[in-house]
Amino acid sequence: MSVTSIYDLEATEAFRKLQGLDPGQIRKLRTSLCKRFVEDSEISERFSFSDAMRLHWLEVNKQCDSSLDGATKLLMQTDRGMLIETVILRIATGRTTLCVSSQVGCAAACDFCATGKMGVAQNLSCGEILDQVVLAGQLLAKEERKIRNIVFMGMGEPFHNEAGLFDALRTLVSTQMFCHPPTRILVSSVGVVDGMVRCAEEFPEINQALSLHSVDQDVREKLIPLAKKYPLSALREAIEKMNRLQSCPVMIEYLMIAGMNDSQDCAQRLIDWLVGLNVHVNLIPYNPIDAAPNLIGSSKASIDAFAATLKSSGLDTTTRYSLGKDIAAACGQLVQQENRRIAQSLSLG
Repeated sequence: MSVTSIYDLEATEAFRKLQGLDPGQIRKLRTSLCKRFVEDSEISERFSFSDAMRLHWLEVNKQCDSSLDGATKLLMQTDRGMLIETVILRIATGRTTLCVSSQVGCAAACDFCATGKMGVAQNLSCGEILDQVVLAGQLLAKEERKIRNIVFMGMGEPFHNEAGLFDALRTLVSTQMFCHPPTRILVSSVGVVDGMVRCAEEFPEINQALSLHSVDQDVREKLIPLAKKYPLSALREAIEKMNRLQSCPVMIEYLMIAGMNDSQDCAQRLIDWLVGLNVHVNLIPYNPIDAAPNLIGSSKASIDAFAATLKSSGLDTTTRYSLGKDIAAACGQLVQQENRRIAQSLSLG
């Protein structure tokens, strides 16, 4: 018997008709897995046909729990043996955020990112993206916690996998599937402007973030090689289009790097660049990686002064302090060498 993906609505409907199943049975299965995150063992007991449905596209390879805060990093393995990272952030307020990956590795090759140093860039399927939500949801259900926010800020540039991303977003917000509120989903990009605008057109309620990090074109190109293809003028034009399509502000992510983008002059230039745009600035302390010893995070005093300047201009500004430092929660740090080894073996095979 062929195996049908539970995430594929058309395929499951065809399977239901072929097997002569009650539509309510399939609906209950989806609710159990995608909304209630019931354990596999219970699903197998309750649904005799569940072995004909593919419930998982990933396998949890390792779980790393922070001893400092509420962060958990899940290393998940694909059918091809590649590892990806999914991070659970248990915020002190009680809200839980899930950070998912859209690719194995990343072709954007940003200087500050361990994922970009991996030398691998493979798209995840829609099922592999969604299974991160299910597996994390099942883990959290045992703690009587629920996923509140889903952020595409893990491994990969989401808009380099636009087809997989959009399929996953449609499934996440579908009332028949996860029924996750679109206002509690955020997609972060280093600035693939066409994809960002298309996302705003199809999903106007879904939040988006732009990893800006500098409004100096030369500095931005040093940090983000893709900036050569998508210059600052194109980014600003894209934000203007998104503002017309969406009521929610575009989040501007700004990594604070000492001596590169954290001066008061840089703050003023950022203010000037953002004039007239509906944005929210999120300042991010930089967590160093071994592959970029030239980059040093800004001091807390510099970050606070930068934030104060932005706020005094009227810009909505927050500072994000990362969780999970003791488990290397920055994307790609735990799987970089292993994925490179696996990719080389696959290419030789």
